[in-house]
Amino acid sequence: MRRIAIVGAGQAGLHLALGLLRAAPGAYEVLLVSDRRPEEIRAGRVQSTQQMFGPARALERAAGLNLWDGEVPWIEGMRLTTADPPGVAARTIAADLEEPAQSVDLRVKTARWLELFEEEGGRAEYRAVTADDLPALAAAHDLTLVASGRGDLGAVFGRDERHSPFTEPQRALAVVYVHGVAPHPEWPAHMRMTGCPGVGELMVLPGLTLSGPCTMLLWEAVPGGPFDRWRDRPGPAEALERSLELMRAWSPWEYERCAAAVPTDEGAVLTGAFAPVVRHPVAEVAPESYVLGMADAVVLNDPVTGQGSNNAAHCADHYLRAVLDRGDEPFDRAWMHAAFAPWWERARHTVAFTNTVLRPLPPHVRAVLTAAAGRPDIAHRYVNGFPDPAGYRDWLLDADRAEAYLAALG
Repeated sequence: MRRIAIVGAGQAGLHLALGLLRAAPGAYEVLLVSDRRPEEIRAGRVQSTQQMFGPARALERAAGLNLWDGEVPWIEGMRLTTADPPGVAARTIAADLEEPAQSVDLRVKTARWLELFEEEGGRAEYRAVTADDLPALAAAHDLTLVASGRGDLGAVFGRDERHSPFTEPQRALAVVYVHGVAPHPEWPAHMRMTGCPGVGELMVLPGLTLSGPCTMLLWEAVPGGPFDRWRDRPGPAEALERSLELMRAWSPWEYERCAAAVPTDEGAVLTGAFAPVVRHPVAEVAPESYVLGMADAVVLNDPVTGQGSNNAAHCADHYLRAVLDRGDEPFDRAWMHAAFAPWWERARHTVAFTNTVLRPLPPHVRAVLTAAAGRPDIAHRYVNGFPDPAGYRDWLLDADRAEAYLAALG
């Protein structure tokens, strides 16, 4: 029996841990180290907006982890509005998703998955892990994976300067979960974004939380700008009050629907900021002893394009297949790099897309998005690129290809 340790009980770590137990019963002894028990997760703060697109949902479904399909409200499309000047809609890109998305509160999802892991024979340890703990874990296991970048864990992998252009946060973030939002009369099941150039973005999307269906508000504030009102870490009521003030001035069409909203619970707000970063996937934690990083521990995107939870699911799936294919061969450093490579081939496009959105848009991207506001076919292609941004390289992110694409459309 091969011994595998996974540090971090989030989307990626739990997906992989349960996959190992279920794919090869009795073949792996899996240890999952979590800093919180299921009841502590449920009692804690929200963690993100975690919009899961069709391909990532398919991975959960194949793994038998889609436990909330009968409860969660579906996200059937996206409606992206640019407000310029403030409070005035300048253009809108809207389209249905070819496969609906969904957002299940990670407190709901990971707490239940963690319970399932123990019910199905996995071993969980509840304690904080630091970089100093990794050598002992690696020595005691055939393979150790780090699925959390909390504390000093991410730093052990080292920054990959080739893919990490930012050294400071590009957005100050605030997430608030609420009940009582009036549905949009035309797009009740769409994720709606209001983008204010040079100021930031507001996302409004349906989801499922501890108390049932809800609406999730995500503020992406350019640091120092009018949306940057979260540094004192307000509680749910104060965060919602500030949200409504900002909506009234910058996105009045959303304010009308949110005016009667109330926070879902005492943990319904999360604020903070971080610099997006790509780290090296393998770390030597003791002489000739290595650990493999996964998901946000090594590829940390800003949530503005909704890629984080999707990256986590794809990472878990790639690593699961790599582990199963390895058989009895050692999980050595060369294997770790080989396991990371196919996931990075997908994840690197999410990094390129997200980093483009965080900066002032280059002229060729602005030209395509301006055209998309008046062309349903371009809008459909753009919206349906979010589930897998690799396709954007062929017509959006490269200046020559974007120009050729628009010219071909006439």
